[in-house]
This record gives sequence, structure tokens and C-alpha cells, in this order.
Amino acid sequence: MMCRKITFKGLLMLKFKSIFTIKNIATQAIFTLATATFSHAATLSVNVVDKDGKPTPDAVVMVVTSSVSSPKTPLPTTASASQASMQFIPAVTIVQPGAKVSFVNNDPWEHHVRGSAAGAAQFSSNDENGFTFRLAGKSAGSAGKASVVTMEKAGVVLLGCHLHGSMMGHVVVSDTPWAVKTDANGVATFTDLPDGAATVKVWHAAQFVDLKPMQTTLSATPAQVKMQLSVTPRRRAAPVSTSTEKPTFY
Repeated sequence: MMCRKITFKGLLMLKFKSIFTIKNIATQAIFTLATATFSHAATLSVNVVDKDGKPTPDAVVMVVTSSVSSPKTPLPTTASASQASMQFIPAVTIVQPGAKVSFVNNDPWEHHVRGSAAGAAQFSSNDENGFTFRLAGKSAGSAGKASVVTMEKAGVVLLGCHLHGSMMGHVVVSDTPWAVKTDANGVATFTDLPDGAATVKVWHAAQFVDLKPMQTTLSATPAQVKMQLSVTPRRRAAPVSTSTEKPTFY
């Protein structure tokens, strides 16, 4: 058996080659990390106002990006909507397709939960997220009755109660992972969008006909967009008493 003789010069060359390979791998890793970081560096603030120019809370802003990417915090796969004080709380819930939403009756009287398509879509015969059921009233000292619904398809679900017509809420099943609800000042902020072309869409419960989407380009420079509804939403009614005596106005 023959053994290959390795000279000092060969060992030195092998060492330099190994060091170069390690540096090359490290450089590629840093470049990949930097690319990933910069591709999610765009910040976008969307200001939603009503017909009178006033800030509009509880609007849902959705951004469709030109590149495939995901936010650091994905949309929830589970959520809860409570029936309390004769209202759906929260008024608007955002989830991703396939999410499970738990409906809980925290009022001492019976409620009905009806889910149907919202806006102009309610006139379509294809209501894939439709559902209906009843929830018994909550007994003193016990947990509220609950039922879970899986939101299979993207779209907006209008929540209602056959027993109390004033109750209304919405579940927005977003077809894009970039969806944020506006705050009390009517602002929705995205901090980790990918660079490039993007489409901004706004939904609001009072806006029966969807607004025209707005095109924008995202970059490392923070961007601001203003979108105005064609309606003036009514202020949501204040919660009523949750005592065992039912309100007289439903």
C-alpha cells in the first residue's frame, strides 16, 4: 500500500484553502441574512378617513405585495368573538383562511349567531363561510356557552343575531398575510413589508361598495398613503347593561 507524501507547502496550501472556504460560506450566509432583512424593511402607514375627512377606526387595510413573503407576526389561526352587552366584541376580527373562530355568549339571555357574506357579496348565491346556530344565555357563576366555526375561505363574514337585530359584527378572512385594523386615529401601520410594487385595499363595514385599490411602491423609505371612504360610518352604540333584565329596545 502506497502512502502519499504531504509536504509542508501542501499543508500550508490546504490550510489556506480551508480558511478561504469557511470565509466564503460565512460571506454567503451574511449576504443571505442581509438580503432577507432588506427585503422586509419597508414601512407603510395607511390613514383611513371617512367622507367628512375624519379618522376612521376599525377599517381593515390589506396589502398585496409583488413578492412572496410573510410578516413576522402572521394572522391568527384562532380567534374569539364574544356576545356581550348586546354587541359582538370585537366589532371586527381578522384571521387567515382556515382559522377557527370561537363564538361565546356572555350575556344572561339567549343569542343567535348568523354568519353570511358582507357587502355586495351577500347577493351572491355562493356563501362559503355561511353558518347559523343558537347560544344559550350565560348562567351566573358559569362560563358562557360557546361554539367554534372554521373560516374556510377568504372573504368578509357579516355577523348578526336573529333575536336582536341591532347586533352586528364582522370577521375578515384575509387573502393576504398583510392585514391590519386601523386604530382610534384611523391609522394602520405595517413595519416589515417586502420592497417592491404593492396594492393597498381598504375594507370598512359601512362601505357597501369596495374602494378602488391603490398602487404604491415600497422601499426602505417609509411611505404614507391616505384613503377616503365614500360614506360616514355611524358611531357604534354604547354597550347596554348585562344585568338579568333584558333591554327593551331590541
